[in-house]
Amino acid sequence: MNKPRVVITGMGIVAANAHGLEAFSQALRAGKSGIRHQAKLAELGFSCQVGGVPEISEATKKQYFSETALLAMNESMVYAGIAGIDCWRDAGFHQSPDSPTDWDTGAIIGTGIGGADTLGGSVAPRVNEGKVRRLGSTMVEQSMASAVSAWLGGALGLGGQVTTNSSACTTGTEAIVNAFQAVQEGRSLRMLAGGAEGSSPYIWGGFDAMRVLSRGFNDRPEQASRPMSATAAGFVPSSGAGIVMVESLESAEKRGAKIYAEILGGHVNSGGHRGGGSMTAPNPEGVIRCIRQALLQAAITPDQVDLINGHLTATMADPLEVQNWLLALECPPEDFPLIQSTKSMVGHALGAAGGIEAVAAVLQLSQGFAHGSLNCEDLHPELEAIRQSVVHQTRESEAKILAKSSFGFGDVNGCLILRKWENR
Repeated sequence: MNKPRVVITGMGIVAANAHGLEAFSQALRAGKSGIRHQAKLAELGFSCQVGGVPEISEATKKQYFSETALLAMNESMVYAGIAGIDCWRDAGFHQSPDSPTDWDTGAIIGTGIGGADTLGGSVAPRVNEGKVRRLGSTMVEQSMASAVSAWLGGALGLGGQVTTNSSACTTGTEAIVNAFQAVQEGRSLRMLAGGAEGSSPYIWGGFDAMRVLSRGFNDRPEQASRPMSATAAGFVPSSGAGIVMVESLESAEKRGAKIYAEILGGHVNSGGHRGGGSMTAPNPEGVIRCIRQALLQAAITPDQVDLINGHLTATMADPLEVQNWLLALECPPEDFPLIQSTKSMVGHALGAAGGIEAVAAVLQLSQGFAHGSLNCEDLHPELEAIRQSVVHQTRESEAKILAKSSFGFGDVNGCLILRKWENR
C-alpha cells in the first residue's frame, strides 16, 4: 500500500534578518546579515558580544497579541506565536477565539533552552530573595519548555497532538520529520512544525563559557558568522522561530491550498556517543546512517540531491560534516551537490535553527534560487576539493531536491528531504 504524500502548505518566519516570508526571501537573496553587536553581552563580560536577535517592535507584537497575553509570554513564546500565526494564515486558515476545536490539526514546536530567560531573569532571583509570592501566576507557563506549542495550540484551537520536542540543535528539523511521519501514518491531517528560541544571555552564557562562540569579530558583527571558512572561530548565537504547515496532499488538494514543496522523507537518529561521538561531537557513522536512511525513506538515489542546506555552524565540525556528506552520498568531490549555510546570515538559533533553515530551504525550492553563504571566501583548506559546490553568491537554481540537515549536542542527527512542487 502506497503511503500518503505529504506537502508543505504554509510557513511563518521570525529571523534575525527578517520577519515574514517576503522580507526573508529578499534578505536571503541579498545576503543580508542579521548579526548585530549586543550591548548587553558586552556589559555582562561575554567573550562573544554579537548575536542574532529579530527586530520585532512593540507595535508588531500588538498586531498578534493582546496586552494581557503579552504579560504571560516570554521571548521564545512571542517568536513562536508570531511565526505560528503567520504560518496558519499563510496556509489559508483564519484565527478566531470562537472557532471550534480543530481535531484534524496538531503542532510539534520545539525549543532547545526555551524558558531560560524567565527562569534566570524572574524565577531564580525572586526565589533566592524569599519573594516567591511576588512571582505571579504566569511563571509556570512561561518557564515550561512546552509553552511554545501550548500557547499556539490554544490560540489556534488545535485538537491533535500538541507537544514540544527538544534535541539541541537538531530540534527544529526533528520536529518537521516527526510531523511528516504523523501525517504520513494518518495520525493527523495537518501539523504545524518547527522550532523557537529566545535570545537571553541565560541561554547563551553556557556556550560562551565553553568558548565555542565567535570572539574575534565583536567590532565587525556581519563578518562574525563564518561557516566553512578558514578563519571560522565559533558560532554566533541567534534566536527566532521558523514554522511550516505539514499536510497530506489529499487534504491540501481537497481544500485548494497552495503547495510550496513536497516532503519526500526524513530521518532522525543518534550516534550513541560511540565511534568518536560524545555530548558535543558527532559519531560520523551516525551522521552517515541518518542521511542514507533519509534518502531511503525518500526513495531517491544520492545523485538526485541538488542542494544541501547544511548544519554548518562555523566550528571545527564543518569540514567533518562535509566529509560525512561525501561518504553518505558516495560521490567524488567533483560531483558533490551545491552546499550552503543559512547560519552565515542569521547565526545559530539553536532549537529554532532547523525550523528557520527549513523555511529558507522551501523558499529556495519554490522560488528557484540558491542563496549564498557569507564570509567563506577564505574557504577552509579541507574543503578545497568541493570549492565549486560552495554557493558564495545567490544564483538562480533549477534544484529539484534539497536535503536539510541538522546535527546537535548529544550526538543527535536529523535529515529532511524536500522536493520542489511541480504539480506532479
